[in-house]
Amino acid sequence: MKIQSPPGMRDFYPEDMRLQNWLFDAWRRVSLAFGFSEYEGPIFEYLDLYTLKSGEGIVSELFTFQDRGERNFAIRPEMTPTLARMVAARANALPRPIKWFSIPRMCRAEKPQRGRLREFYQWNADILGIDDPLADAEIMALAAAFFRDIGLIDDVVIRVNSRPLVSAALDKLGVPPEENERAFQLIDRHDRLTPEAFGEMWDEVYKDRLSSHKLAGFLANADLAACLEMSENAGTEGQAAAESFKAVWARLADFGVQDNCEFHVNTVRGLAYYTGAVFEVHARKEGLRALMGGGRYDNLTGMLDGPAVPGVGFGLGDAPVLELIRELGKTPELADELDVFVIDADRELFSQALKIADDLRRAGLNVDYSYKRVGVGKQFKQAAARGAKFTVILGAEFTGNQEVVVKNMTAGTQEAVAAGGLLEHIAASLKNS
Repeated sequence: MKIQSPPGMRDFYPEDMRLQNWLFDAWRRVSLAFGFSEYEGPIFEYLDLYTLKSGEGIVSELFTFQDRGERNFAIRPEMTPTLARMVAARANALPRPIKWFSIPRMCRAEKPQRGRLREFYQWNADILGIDDPLADAEIMALAAAFFRDIGLIDDVVIRVNSRPLVSAALDKLGVPPEENERAFQLIDRHDRLTPEAFGEMWDEVYKDRLSSHKLAGFLANADLAACLEMSENAGTEGQAAAESFKAVWARLADFGVQDNCEFHVNTVRGLAYYTGAVFEVHARKEGLRALMGGGRYDNLTGMLDGPAVPGVGFGLGDAPVLELIRELGKTPELADELDVFVIDADRELFSQALKIADDLRRAGLNVDYSYKRVGVGKQFKQAAARGAKFTVILGAEFTGNQEVVVKNMTAGTQEAVAAGGLLEHIAASLKNS
């Protein structure tokens, strides 16, 4: 009986894991560079944690189960609810700002499609406890730093907007703030629908206040200056929204990433808990979906009986990024991280080869050797296939105290080295390679 992996799930062979770890290393590297601390949570949570945040409709998108105590759980589909729960539990004891990141494995019970799988890893970064626009700009600068780190900054664009800014503009156009949530959900889908389909859906709800034709004109022509002007003329809340966004935009310039950003009035994010500036990163190459999204959420911890803690953050899945890298032909060439491959030119010396391998491993090096006693040529082929940086060859005259030959597999050079000084020689060579 042949059993395959479940639909939408993935097997990670060694070559796949090298690419995954390359991605994880980049996520972790830029997070730490920005002063973030890593955290983790459970692989499943009480189902109520997700319905509280997103409503009962979210249940159909989750892998749910009951334990022996008949308690309802769900495998985590995102990290923000777990983050909110953890912060709410210790909100008064955590020093501000709270700058946390995580790289969890998650699942969603939805139809697998291009760039969207049932099982995935996601880089999450959040700044909590600070309502300064500096935090909004920094979280976007962190996202930009990642794409710069992996050489894709010129291949993506960060679309930035503000929900309060759009809310003020819609109010001026005839849609009051108390009816904005449904409007945001529809506008979030605007670019993915045909004009006819969008118009029909919009007019079904808002035709008497704002026709889809008039809205389409606004979405097509409303640049940042126009939205700021509309917001500034929309009363106290509109003026506050405009000033807040202008501060975010200025800080993006301070971080040196404003040139990588575009104001995009359609970017409103469809989730109800966003309360301020929002953003998405899109590939400039056509035909690919949004890579990531995020924004400000200031009420989430209060929903969990904790104090209201302002927050801003994002989530970036691994599948869309890896798909973009492959589409652009920029997949990095990655090999085994093997420092040394030990070769015995005489099978009688294999015990000595194992001792050398053990000594080098105890010193922190990645070392391997051939399991089969084969000729030197075949052992060299194994070393090359494993990407070994150096080989150590034990000759027929080796007695444990004499010389070995160390070959630099990249440069093709080799030299005799006293066995007693092998570790120092290898360490110095790795440092200089």
